[in-house]
Amino acid sequence: MSMLVILLPPHARVGHEAPEPGALAHVLSNDGMAVASSGRADPAQLPRADTVVAVLPAGDVAWHRVDVPRAPAARMRLALSGVLEEQLLDEPDDVHLALAPDAKPGQAGWVGATQRPPLAAALSRLTAAGIVVDRVVPSCAPSELAQGHFFTGNDADHAGADDLWLAWSDVQGAICLRTSGDLAKSLLPGWSAQSPQWTATPAAAAAAERWLGSPVVVQSDAEHALAAARSGWNLRQFDLALQTRGLRAVRTAARQVLGPSWRPVRWGLAALLGVQLIGVNAWAWQQQRAIDARRGAVTELLRTAHPQVRAVLDAPVQMQRETDLLRAAAGQVGDTDLETLLSLAAAAWPEGRPPVEQLKFEPGRLTLPATGWAPEQLQQLRTRIAAAGGQLDSTEAELIISRGGRKATP
Repeated sequence: MSMLVILLPPHARVGHEAPEPGALAHVLSNDGMAVASSGRADPAQLPRADTVVAVLPAGDVAWHRVDVPRAPAARMRLALSGVLEEQLLDEPDDVHLALAPDAKPGQAGWVGATQRPPLAAALSRLTAAGIVVDRVVPSCAPSELAQGHFFTGNDADHAGADDLWLAWSDVQGAICLRTSGDLAKSLLPGWSAQSPQWTATPAAAAAAERWLGSPVVVQSDAEHALAAARSGWNLRQFDLALQTRGLRAVRTAARQVLGPSWRPVRWGLAALLGVQLIGVNAWAWQQQRAIDARRGAVTELLRTAHPQVRAVLDAPVQMQRETDLLRAAAGQVGDTDLETLLSLAAAAWPEGRPPVEQLKFEPGRLTLPATGWAPEQLQQLRTRIAAAGGQLDSTEAELIISRGGRKATP
């Protein structure tokens, strides 16, 4: 399932005017795991993908550890504003809040806070260009894995000592700050004691290694953004939540099923279906072998009992025909002979019914005239013939008596 990751520009800082909207950096992945392509483009020219994730810069999200209030979903936003009233510097309407994926009412949990107007404007701009953002994730968020990522504050090929930034996250929270300040230097010994994973963009790698005094893993902006998009975070909550009704809900569910997390389930279902198909084919093959074996046994019996038969076309029919010929040659009466059918008709003949004046015989069929028969007499004859193992078929002009529905062989 393809994924488009859009890197949102940093929010305007205090004392600076907001930059004009321009091209957006983006990353395209075919499976959500590896970078297929990256670049910059206006929203209308962005590539299309099954899932769209927007990434907020590390410095645009502040983190607060609070006791999640026990409030209904419709009032949770207002309840969080009350809990964080003294910690938020901006007006409540200008701050967007989002709960951590594992946050539960009545327990301690992380709350992310960011400026609402620029985030809402960025989402509206993408929506106007036909891009529906499924999730908004932070570039850096509290995590159980201690990790630090170095990056530059501009587009220079190499970072200077005053332009190196560090995004740090661990179980105690997340922070983004310049490495040239005293705060980063004072916190470094405690961070290093956690044996963190250090990464840096190519432009910041050399300066980061000088500052740390140890090597770092080079990670491009595209790789870092794609790793952030794989997190469970979604800042699109409350008034910025994506409406998932009707076809959009089906689309969201389909994306989840086709996502990487469902890959083992899909492989399991495919394997189960394959086993079922193999089993059905094996069972059909065994049944066909059994049928062929029985057909071969009947053919062999025909050739053994009647060696004069050269070509076997229908073994059961040919066996019956050859047996009838042998019986007739021996002078024995068979089930389809005239004597047998006459005896069957005589035994079932209704009382008071005169004998017939004419009859017609074909091998296996005795035909009598049907004139003058009362309905009750005809039913009595049919019942008696059936009880004796025969069958009576009647028309307006004829009564046809046969032996158990068995037709004569040619």
